[in-house]
Amino acid sequence: MEALASPACYKLEADSLIEKPLWYVAYTYPRHERAVAEQLHLRLVETFLPTYQCTRQWKDRRVKLDVPLFAGYVFTRLATRDRLKVISAPGVIRMLSYRGVLVPVSDDEIDGIRMCVGRGAKLEPHRYLTAGDRVRVRDGIFEGLKGIVVRQNNKCKLVVSIGVIHQSVSLEIDPDCLELITSAKTRVEEKSTNRLREDSALAV
Repeated sequence: MEALASPACYKLEADSLIEKPLWYVAYTYPRHERAVAEQLHLRLVETFLPTYQCTRQWKDRRVKLDVPLFAGYVFTRLATRDRLKVISAPGVIRMLSYRGVLVPVSDDEIDGIRMCVGRGAKLEPHRYLTAGDRVRVRDGIFEGLKGIVVRQNNKCKLVVSIGVIHQSVSLEIDPDCLELITSAKTRVEEKSTNRLREDSALAV
């Protein structure tokens, strides 16, 4: 008599077929970020469009505007099978991909930016950084936030990055709230060690 699979087995197989939604990047036409985000919201696609306030000079006055932190990008969370909802939206040029495969943004990076926005950090764009002391905020309203610490004009700033688009933002932070994760020197040594291993492997 043929054995029957248990209901639990069927559930495991069904769960394995369910694709987990991830964060992806939609690349938009200039100054179309907000319109794209609104369109995607209407299409029931979860979006994230972080902004910051800046002052611009108009003809006879200065005005404060909310502008995108990452110009030309809207973050979307979806399963890849739903990508057409994003690609077909007016104002979207394409989605970030490599050889036809969508490139996800890590949840940690998105969560870091969302924490800053949600807790009222005064964020501003910053040149993209990969080198420097990597730190974690150990207490305060930004506890758990990670980034690279820089010091400019007697101010301490924490630089938080989205790696797949090579862009960063920064916020002022109390240096006494920070703890070191990895020093710049250690990171350079680790990269050199990894490179030597790669070279050795190729030589073999």
